[in-house]
Amino acid sequence: MTENGDKSAVWGVLAMATSCTVWGLSALYYRLIAHVPPLEVLSHRTLWSFVFLFILLLVRGRTGDLWRLLGQVRTLALVALAGLLVSANWFLFIYSVQIDRVMESSLGYYIFPLVAVALGYVVLGERPSRWQGVAIGLAALAVILLTVGLGVAPWISLGLALTFGFYSLIKARLGIDPVVGVAAEVLLLLPLAMLWLWGVHTQGWTGLSGRAGGFFGLNRDTGLLMLSGVLTGLPLVLMGFALRRLRLSTVGLVQYLNPSLQFALAFALFGEPFTRWHALVFPLIWTGLALYSWDAIRQDRRARRSSKTP
Repeated sequence: MTENGDKSAVWGVLAMATSCTVWGLSALYYRLIAHVPPLEVLSHRTLWSFVFLFILLLVRGRTGDLWRLLGQVRTLALVALAGLLVSANWFLFIYSVQIDRVMESSLGYYIFPLVAVALGYVVLGERPSRWQGVAIGLAALAVILLTVGLGVAPWISLGLALTFGFYSLIKARLGIDPVVGVAAEVLLLLPLAMLWLWGVHTQGWTGLSGRAGGFFGLNRDTGLLMLSGVLTGLPLVLMGFALRRLRLSTVGLVQYLNPSLQFALAFALFGEPFTRWHALVFPLIWTGLALYSWDAIRQDRRARRSSKTP
């Protein structure tokens, strides 16, 4: 991926920064509906994401791409698996906000790039560079220290990093337009979401939270739940715009804005505990990410110099 012109690159960075800002500040939104059970929030997010993305495909004249994708049985199995993984990722993030563990979710999105490199090695046999190996080692050390210090593994962090890591692996193999791909993922999950909303509204299902939902009609909660479709789809569109204009190393650097904003909200606004173990672990993660980013930029520059050599 190359950056074609200064103006194009500026627009790409702005689009990516806006996308990551929406994701990073989305904990504020989910705080507003924290009284709604997480499975109901997830179901609404699935429903309204599909509505938003389908309207977008209609406007772009791309609905045919969605129907063609649904006709490819082998590809559809991977799309369904991707949908389950991203749905689990969404649920963990929603749940982390509701139980005041946003700092732990930020850690998960910080270590995701390093987990992705590790998964590439284990699953695809991709050999990480020396500095990538050091960065992965620092991330592993950080998780071990936090587990020992707090007496429990950071399961939300690990769950977020692993689900998004495997999701990214599948998406990389599929090579589908991001809007079409996610529209297909949420469409396949839509029957489950509608079944759950039916149970909540008519049968009194409470799910894992033990709390009744039943939000329905023209009220504040319904409006906020419908907004989840835009908050899910719009950043995706902006990221797709950025990916066409920026090098992947640039995109990777800007993406750290998302967990950084989550961390800032958890620490400064939500008042979540920041223990001495957190003070030890987060600098280790940041050091690992700095090494990873430096190595990615160095390799990108080397590749561009090689491509210019006659």
